Amino acid sequence: MAIRRLFCAASVICGLMAVPAHAQTARASLKDATGKEVGQVQLTQTPHGVLLKMTLKGAPAGERAFHIHAVGKCEPPFTSAGPHFNPGSHKHGMEAKEGSHAGDMPNLHIPASGDLVIEIANPMISLVKGQPNSLFDADGSAIIIHAGPDDYKTDPTGNAGDRVACGVVTE
Repeated sequence: MAIRRLFCAASVICGLMAVPAHAQTARASLKDATGKEVGQVQLTQTPHGVLLKMTLKGAPAGERAFHIHAVGKCEPPFTSAGPHFNPGSHKHGMEAKEGSHAGDMPNLHIPASGDLVIEIANPMISLVKGQPNSLFDADGSAIIIHAGPDDYKTDPTGNAGDRVACGVVTE
């Protein structure tokens, strides 16, 4: 243990090493504004961030932005979920020189059937309570699907349009 502490003292990734050996998981049930479930997201803590496995069924087809939002509330029209999750106070978008929000995610390409299964890793978020980038902060977090695609540069929203589905991240 002393060797691990010594390594952590000099390591940039010390916070990642502190993740317990057992997998920490969370989930979000995505619902549209009428309350119909359109998908599930399973989140798993890894040594390098969080793996999100999203399963959509009957979601609106097309290119859609999805983000992690800063507040764990999903009251239609889902503005209750607040802005994007951004503990580092960065600008929005993967094209931002200063770095993106921790909640910025790549666009979804939902086929005409509305069914999609996708896995995406996000190294900027954590499920470990007490960490500054934890989705389990004082007001929780939510996953939002937007009406349009994210342009990856317009601050603070990516010009992604209305929020069409929302799910609170829970343990």
